Amino acid sequence: MNLSWHGSHGVVATRRSIAYGIAWGVCFSLASLLGATQTHAQFVASPATSSKPSFVDSVDELEGLTPEERVNVAVYENSHRSVVHIETRGDTDSVLNRILTSEGSGSGSIWDQAGHILTNYHVIKGATQLVVTLHDGKQFDATVVGHDISNDIAILKIDPKGYELLPVRPGWSERLKVGQRVFALGSPLGLEQTMTVGVVSSVNRTLPSLSKRKMKSIIQIDAALNRGNSGGPLMNSSGELIGMNTAIASRIGENSGIGFAIPAATILRIAPQLIQFGKVRRPSIGIESIAESKKGLILVALEPGGPAEKAGLQSVHVVRRRTLLGERVRRDYSTADVLTEIDGEPIRSADDLLSSVESRKAGESILVTLLRKEETIQVPLLLVEESLTPAQ
Repeated sequence: MNLSWHGSHGVVATRRSIAYGIAWGVCFSLASLLGATQTHAQFVASPATSSKPSFVDSVDELEGLTPEERVNVAVYENSHRSVVHIETRGDTDSVLNRILTSEGSGSGSIWDQAGHILTNYHVIKGATQLVVTLHDGKQFDATVVGHDISNDIAILKIDPKGYELLPVRPGWSERLKVGQRVFALGSPLGLEQTMTVGVVSSVNRTLPSLSKRKMKSIIQIDAALNRGNSGGPLMNSSGELIGMNTAIASRIGENSGIGFAIPAATILRIAPQLIQFGKVRRPSIGIESIAESKKGLILVALEPGGPAEKAGLQSVHVVRRRTLLGERVRRDYSTADVLTEIDGEPIRSADDLLSSVESRKAGESILVTLLRKEETIQVPLLLVEESLTPAQ
């Protein structure tokens, strides 16, 4: 199975007004859509929008639709104005003294009324020019505010110049259930403002990122995703953002019924840091180098003056001797602690260690379990902000 990372002008959506007489069959879905704005306002790490949701022009438009179809229509009408189309342009290597230009496209979501746009990092990777197109065809030049390669997330910025934006409303991704209906919006295959419907096929999947790290807690869906869907929002039946479409599993790069999305929980943790700092300010445990073993992670080198060294953790002892043939270096691995757990969670790989540390915040105390000369010991350790460690 191959993973395709996918990052088209034309269709202009019309603005619609709120219907006052809604058929009883759709009341439950519209009520949840309207009420969720207040319920989830605390999750938005940006100024709340005052924009009003829009649904259908009249009750007649819903006549003859099933309750399921009415929910589909309501989700689209409430969400499509928060979706943008992203065009990218970048320079590649020169051939015969001519610069080759690459072009691409993807999708994104309006994050706040200040003009921040949420998308995938791989959509804008290498781009020198970015153009964001809103639902009504209005275009803005965009700049990159920050990105996190390990989680394939990027934040762009446009200058709305008084133009009213409708940000997405983040929801909970932690409570997703297999079989729950989801809605994928975006601009696949150059067709703007599209929506496909499916269900959650699985949760807690892992995907490789461009940094070779594993992205965890990934949502698997069967809603059709194609080239250009990357960076677009994945919505629940209440019109809340529960994920960001990021990849499809296909040999030809088109929909095969297996798609993946980055969960909202990850986005809500990363996006505010990218907006504020331009990068993710990760906590540090003060371990510079490890070696994987059957028992756990051998601590090869520690940061001088870092958290691990201050807590008394022991690394490989390095002995240097000068000889007639030059300096000889011998490493004594018997002195090194073997890390097996953090707060009771098994640690078996470098990715386990990084994921465990990065799920916490600087200033938090963790309890590390170590094997030291066949004896199991536990040591409390205080995490520090990565940029403040002595090695930085």
